[in-house]
Amino acid sequence: MAVRFMTWMLGVSLPAVFTTVTAAQTPALPRERIASRTFPSVFQAWNPADNLQGEDRWTTVARHDLVFHSPGFLGLRWTDKFTGLAREFVPESLAGAQQLRDKLQRLNPHIIVLAEIRYRDAPPSYLPAGHPWWKRKDGQLVPGWPEGGYIQLDLANAEFRGQVARQARAAVATGVFDGVMLDWWTDDADRRALVQAVRGAIGDQALILVNANDRITPETAPFINGYFMECYQSRTAADWQQIAATLQWAEAHLQAPRINCLETWFHASRQDLNLMRATTTLSLTLSDGYCLFSDPNPLPTPDHLHDWYAFWNKSLGHATARGIRMGDGSFQRAFERGLVVYNPLGNTAVTVTFAQPHTRVSTGEKLRRCSVPAGDGEIFLTDGAPR
Repeated sequence: MAVRFMTWMLGVSLPAVFTTVTAAQTPALPRERIASRTFPSVFQAWNPADNLQGEDRWTTVARHDLVFHSPGFLGLRWTDKFTGLAREFVPESLAGAQQLRDKLQRLNPHIIVLAEIRYRDAPPSYLPAGHPWWKRKDGQLVPGWPEGGYIQLDLANAEFRGQVARQARAAVATGVFDGVMLDWWTDDADRRALVQAVRGAIGDQALILVNANDRITPETAPFINGYFMECYQSRTAADWQQIAATLQWAEAHLQAPRINCLETWFHASRQDLNLMRATTTLSLTLSDGYCLFSDPNPLPTPDHLHDWYAFWNKSLGHATARGIRMGDGSFQRAFERGLVVYNPLGNTAVTVTFAQPHTRVSTGEKLRRCSVPAGDGEIFLTDGAPR
């Protein structure tokens, strides 16, 4: 979709740099990095894998093919003491941020890095007290994220939407970020106006990821490259059916290149390995996206902390076919170095048979026949494929 938005679509007068944005004015879209990466492909949602003791922090980050975080993650600092009022970054912070991005790129040439731009809620320090961009009901500030003591922002305010677009543009213009991430997403008139403004500000070549959970958003889909599917419900067969349906819809309807990011949370502990495998193999068979299995948000620790699992180590190469639903109710997909099987919760156990021995990644066994339980999945590698 060619995008060329004028200032009237932003709903606010902007500096000349925002009046017309074309592909030539924006960083090139990292299509090659997205398309050429190998699988499994894992993403980081704000917080890191924390089980690799002694490993360099940035080496651990670079294990992930996609990362989103605040601009400060890479050391960028906004010029205003109130982040919500800033329009650019402190020049002295740019060089350090670029060095860190370059390091990540060297460690993982396929990595995608996105900046979260706040628009729905923020800490009290985000804007001056009494500022009109705070959302109010009956004259009172509206709480945002109770766990963090956040306050909602007035998304209905066109001037504020324009400011969000400016900040998105500033983040992408640094060359440090490949696009932006917008949290708390659903279809409504204000969010449609916002995503139009952001797309107009960053151009057609940058990426937009939104947190839609397990919902679809037909009205805003034409402006979005991917869903962050923060799937907080994954205990029933119906939950997994909903997740799969949304992922398939997103792969078919969002703007290319697509960067759908599927996350589920553990139920009892990080050793719910069947859930980790189910999440990974669902992503592998039904999308070309990214996966994550992490801690539940209600824990008192930072959200989205996770282990790095050996199951995620690059082993499959590229897909050689689309995923297909088998007669036994499982989903399978062929890759250069093996086969992926996802068996949904609610199905019966399925049996996979091979003419030649394959290595079952979860156990390291070489076999020609294997049963995959319901609510689980497996990667089977051809003999000699790396693990």
